[in-house]
Amino acid sequence: MKKLFVSIGLLMLLMASHVYSAINDVEFEKPCTHHFITGLAFDGQHLWYADRQTDTLYQVDTVSDIIHRKIPSPGYSPTGLTWDGTHLWCIDDKEGYLYRIDISTGVADRVVESYTKNPKDLAWDGTNLWVVDDRLDLIMSLDPEDGMMITHIPTPSMNADGLTFDGKYLWVTDRIDDMIYRVDPVTGMVVMHLSAPHHHARGLAWDGKAIWNADYESDRLYRINIDAADYMVQSDGKELNLDNYFEFRNYGPDQVIALDVYIAVPTDRDNQRLIAPPRFEPAPVDFVTDEWGQRFAHYRIAELNSGEVFRAKMIIAAEVMAVRYHVDPDKVGSLKEIPGDIKEKYLVDGKKILINDPYIKKLSKEIVGNETNPYWIARKIYQYLIDHLSYNLKPVGGWNTAPTVLKRGTASCSEYSFSLISLCRANGVPARYVGAVSLRGDDASMDDVFHRWCEVYLPNYGWIPFDANKGDHTLPGRQATGIGDIAARYIITTTSGGSSGFMDWTYNYNFHWKSQGKCRIYADYYSEWSPLHTGK
Repeated sequence: MKKLFVSIGLLMLLMASHVYSAINDVEFEKPCTHHFITGLAFDGQHLWYADRQTDTLYQVDTVSDIIHRKIPSPGYSPTGLTWDGTHLWCIDDKEGYLYRIDISTGVADRVVESYTKNPKDLAWDGTNLWVVDDRLDLIMSLDPEDGMMITHIPTPSMNADGLTFDGKYLWVTDRIDDMIYRVDPVTGMVVMHLSAPHHHARGLAWDGKAIWNADYESDRLYRINIDAADYMVQSDGKELNLDNYFEFRNYGPDQVIALDVYIAVPTDRDNQRLIAPPRFEPAPVDFVTDEWGQRFAHYRIAELNSGEVFRAKMIIAAEVMAVRYHVDPDKVGSLKEIPGDIKEKYLVDGKKILINDPYIKKLSKEIVGNETNPYWIARKIYQYLIDHLSYNLKPVGGWNTAPTVLKRGTASCSEYSFSLISLCRANGVPARYVGAVSLRGDDASMDDVFHRWCEVYLPNYGWIPFDANKGDHTLPGRQATGIGDIAARYIITTTSGGSSGFMDWTYNYNFHWKSQGKCRIYADYYSEWSPLHTGK
């Protein structure tokens, strides 16, 4: 019985040490004895942190509160640390020097000028040092022998502080946006963005499996999971009511003899949960489903005389959430791993995308080159649209074809979508669009503009949002928010791969009508948001 008891105890301990965790979860946290912690490093067994009040570097246990060693900082304002495999490096943001420290003696056996104005942290990539400067807004690769810059990339944001290297990518903190960015050191593109565990993220360290973050406000060290099967994070849920109104007016003088109205019916998605089935006033004639699997409430009016108005209303009660999909480009499957039914449905041509147009064929190959990873194919296209399009509906624009938009250089949200779908499909990557109603600032607001963006199919992940319109910013961190993110301000009504028998290329709603004689008509669709329990 004693042996059995020990075995059960060991089993429970093992189970407790493998608690379910998702990407961006804090797996472990520990307090620091000191209150001005900045830089952080991992030496293969222990963590080191810098405290700029005591001007001391502390080696601490990764689990307990034990301080194993402390070394006086060579400078008077230590802000960054990294480990190069044999030595600890420290950077000073006031004096601008890089110090290489022999931890067995505490002696700085090499002192190198950093040649930068406000260095905050540093990282070691196996050959060279990287330094982040939050005034120059640059991350620079430096020669560890003389401190001279080898190359540089922009910081993801305006307030970059912490830095580390995971063997392939750089990780950077932002203390104002409370974010941690994973950055490609070659292009400067942000390939993952995590929410920081607290409000003043400073130093970063990579322990071979996870990221450690030192927070200047909470005086704690956090171990953050970046590798888990659960790659989706939901947050900021709130319950809202959405009343959608369709109005069709016949000003005459003659009669409308047929009117068909189609209102897209939303379903549960990762960003939304319907509290009850949508209600309709009046009840539709029937419900129909198009070739893309989208369901619609269908109204049919046989006649509408001059001066008459038809009105329909769809009432939605839903929990709306923010969603972030953490995609690791290295874990995306190959083009060959895309299911056949997805390819068959979402690689087809259409009159708005024109994937066989000579301009699209040529441009798509120029953008993508020899890239074969579906993520990077879509990402290069996404980046091209950010660099070459700007949001503008004047003097022309709205729902023009992809070749027209790409030649013109301006686009609506729909035209960003048509262009991305066209270029992705031309390179064998399935893409589709979704249409949504959007909150416009307040939970009680009206929307008659709406929004459309793309989803790209990535093997091992599924459909991932790619909104080049949202990501059209200069800062890499802001650009990345268009990939994998849906804000808590949308109810998606429509999912489609192209022209629909009921909707054509539109979304949210559509209508068709016929008249006997001359009729001047006006149609309108708008949506009113309100908090669910206000009684509004």
